[in-house]
Formats: sequence, C-alpha cells, structure tokens
Amino acid sequence: MEKIVIYQVLPRLYGNRNTTRKPNGTISENGCGKLNDFSAKELKEIKNKGITHIWFTGVLRHATKTDYSAAGIPRQHPAVVKGCAGSPYAIADYYDIDPDLAVDVKWRMAEFESLVERTHKAGMKVIIDFVPNHVARQYKSLFQPKGVKGLGDDDDTTQGFSPQNNFYYCPGEQFSPYFDIYSGQAEPYVELPAKATGNDHFDSRPGRNDWYETVKLNYGVDYYAGGIGLFHPTPDTWHKMLEILKFWASKGVDAFRCDMAEMVPAAFWSWALDKLKQAYPEVKIIGEVYNPSLYRTYIASGFDYLYDKVGMYDTLRAITCGHCPASAITGAWQATDDIAGHMLYFLENHDEQRIASDFFAGCAFKAVPALAVSLLLRQNPFMLFEGEEYGEKGMDAEGFSGRDGRTTIFDYWSIDTLCRAASNQLTADEQRLADIHTKLIGIARSEKAVSQGQFFDLMYVNPASSSFNPFRHYAFLRKAGNEMLLVVANFGDMDEEVKVNIPAHAFDYLNMTEGTHKAHELLTGITTPLTLAKDSSVSATVAAHGVAVYKITF
Repeated sequence: MEKIVIYQVLPRLYGNRNTTRKPNGTISENGCGKLNDFSAKELKEIKNKGITHIWFTGVLRHATKTDYSAAGIPRQHPAVVKGCAGSPYAIADYYDIDPDLAVDVKWRMAEFESLVERTHKAGMKVIIDFVPNHVARQYKSLFQPKGVKGLGDDDDTTQGFSPQNNFYYCPGEQFSPYFDIYSGQAEPYVELPAKATGNDHFDSRPGRNDWYETVKLNYGVDYYAGGIGLFHPTPDTWHKMLEILKFWASKGVDAFRCDMAEMVPAAFWSWALDKLKQAYPEVKIIGEVYNPSLYRTYIASGFDYLYDKVGMYDTLRAITCGHCPASAITGAWQATDDIAGHMLYFLENHDEQRIASDFFAGCAFKAVPALAVSLLLRQNPFMLFEGEEYGEKGMDAEGFSGRDGRTTIFDYWSIDTLCRAASNQLTADEQRLADIHTKLIGIARSEKAVSQGQFFDLMYVNPASSSFNPFRHYAFLRKAGNEMLLVVANFGDMDEEVKVNIPAHAFDYLNMTEGTHKAHELLTGITTPLTLAKDSSVSATVAAHGVAVYKITF
C-alpha cells in the first residue's frame, strides 16, 4: 500500500515567472503559466519532493476577460466574470482546455495530452477538477462529442424546474443582479429568463457575495418544492455529466477532485461512479464535502477520499494558533475512525488561508507539528499546496482577490516563493522549511509503519504533568511488523524534554517488546537508547514547533 501525497498546482500561477504583479493586470501585463512549464525536469523535481499525484487545478476552459475570439472561442461578458483571469470553477466548456495555459492555443488539447504523458513518465498520477454543481453563465461547448447535446439545448425554459432540464429558471424574469451588468461594455449582459445561481440562489437577483458568475445545474432535485428528488427516469444532466467524466478518463486522467460534491445528490454519484469505475476501474474520486453527517453517504456512493476540513484541518489550525489543546486531535480522528482511510488531510489549498499569512499563524514553521500529524497519523492521503513548502504568505492584493491571506484563483499573478525557488534565491529559512517538508513526506512514504501500520494514540495515558502538557504536546505510535515509530509533536514555542507514558495495552495491542532499544530519530539522524517498559515513560527531546520521530526495530 502506498502513502498518497497530492501536490495541488494552478498551472496559471505555477510556471509564471513574470514579477510585474500589477493588481487587476491583464495576461499581457502579468503573464501566465503554461502546461508546458511542467517539463520533464520540473516534474522530476516535484516527484523528488515525495509527490505521488499532481492536481492540476483550473485546466478546463472557464470564463475569462481575455479575448480569444480570434481563435474561435466565444467572448465572455466581463460583467459575469470574476477577476481578469476568471474563476477556474466557472466552466465555459467541459470538453476544452483553458487557452491561457497553452503555448499554441489551437493545440491546447494536444499540450494537455502531452502533459499527462510526461507526468505519467515521471512516475506520478494526474488529478483534474470535475465541477459538477455549476457552470459559467455563458457556457457553450465547442467540442462536445458527437451525439452529446449541449447543456440547456433542450430545456423547457418556461418551467422553473423540470426533471429533464439541465438548468433552473426564473420564467419571465431577466437576470437583474445587485451590481453593474455593463462592466465597462457598451451593451449590458442579458439573460432571459434568468437562470438560478450556482450557490443555490434560485431567484434572478444574486448579489456580489453570491457565485453570480455561475448557474446551478439541475440533477432532478426540485428545490422549489423543498428539495424533492425526481430521479426516474434518469435526469438528462446525469447522462451528460457521466460522458464528461468518461471523456477525461479516456485521456489518461487518473483521478477527479469533485468540486462542492455535496451540492450534487448522492443518488447521481452512486449511478455515475458505478458506471465510470466499470469502464475505468483504477480512477479515483476525491470529494469536496464539508458536512460530516454526509461523509459516509458519499463514501458509499463511490468516493474514494473526502476532504477532512471541518474535523482535522480546523482542529490542527486551532491548535497551531493556540486556540485549543493538542489533545483535541484525538477527538478529530475518532470522529472518522471507521472511515479513516477515506479522509484527505491538508493544511492549505486554494480555498484556505496560507499558514504564513497574517490571518493564520504568521509563520509557516508554527505548523510543522501539524504537518507531521497530518502526514504520519494514519494511512490516508495528504495534500500539499504549491508554495506551502516554502512558507508562501499569500498576503498579496492581486485584484479581484484582495489581501485575504489566500493565493488568488481569479487573477493573473505569480507566486513569489515559486519564482525565487526556480532561480535558487530562497532564503535560508525557506530552504530549511522545504527540507523539513521533504523529510517528513519521505518518512510518510518510505516507512511501512505509516503507509501500512497500526496506530495507537497515547494521549489518554498522558494527562497534564510537569513533563507533559496536553495543550502543547501530542504523542502516538505507529507499527508494522517489527518496526515502530514513536511520534511526539510539540506545538509550543519552547524546546521541551517531554516524558511520554506508554501503557501496557500498547505493548499488547502492537505486540511490542520491553527492553532497551536503539531509537533512530528520523529527522536528525541521531540514534539514542530508549528503554520501553509497560506503564512507564520514555523521554523525548522536541524542538519548539517541532516533532521527534523515533524509529525502533525490534
């Protein structure tokens, strides 16, 4: 069994070395990364970080203010585009590649296919987004397969809801949002009848805080009647979305990260994923699901992995910021213990604030213990966001995306740490942080105790004492065969000599041997003797905001 480590990249940002960074700048002013930036050399360097899967975010064609009409691509009205570059989640054509990412626009699909081939040759797998809940307001496919009709082509627009419609409508009402529908253009954006907005806003007047640039897709759920599902006969949207999944799987895509999966009925996922996996058994499905009460429903529907956001992520963030005790990790993993292998852990992604930002920890090193816990606690996958390994701060005000501690998905921009990493200009601290990431990922990937082993939480026998502080310290064991890891994380801001109690039950449960053993600390390489005895303690030296990982071979 392999420990999966996903690296999320936005190609628009990742390879862009233009440092103009003009707020609200155009593509010609600020530049744009390309698919071809992921050369064999670049992919090898990503692989060397311990990455198994790359999530190429924003590769499908989406609404943008950049004019590609000369290439036969319809212009999008700027009133319904967020930012100059546009949101990667306002899909304008499910069967097309974003022209921004192509060196030669007319060969954009070939460039993507070549990227898939290079990534596979580098020994990694490819993840792309599947955005099933909503599309751009001016969605129009140029490349849908023969025999597949366009979204909305056969809709009865006189009906607010019909189970065979692809969209929801406000019959007789024009799209009239609470903002300017001209956006500097001579002609306003016109939509009649208005379609429902992507964030389940079912009238014709979305506001600026709504997903106003998108329209909600209809999977046969009558929201006007309280959310009743009418799934027989199979809604037309189901068939069209399954074809999209099969199309990209046929191009060698290994996994799909499904945006806002819980906004699409589980019945669709059960139907579609069963058919998809019959055709492509190796394809993996990752769901962005935030409601813990739905986790098991969506796993039963065919999802391989789900975001553990409101559980483990929120807990580790609160601990890192000093808002709750390290012992809260126990409750976070217990909440999903029966589905532990299906939970995707992460500390950053495009939706969340950067660790080093002023809105999170202010310093990336403060999250090293959280990184260690995320990587080593269980067998499940971990996700890293581009630049996270260097402590990217995300404190730019890029344009549509203000100074909010996040890296923009709406604007043409470049990422400071990635630009400097490419030219070997990282600071000593940034390089040290990158080395810590590589070492911890390497431990997670290479140690069988992590990828295959059993887990034992030591917190219940380590209450507050002069040598152990459950507010700052967290300790656990991993074991596979005759190899065991003792992991002690220190979320505090002082170096600590921590004494960790190990109960007799751990010896019995993990088949551990008492006695004095050589313990190899995997981060420092230092070997030290540790005496293990039932219901006794061992001492571990742990740096501030650090972790000690002792390996014992019985």
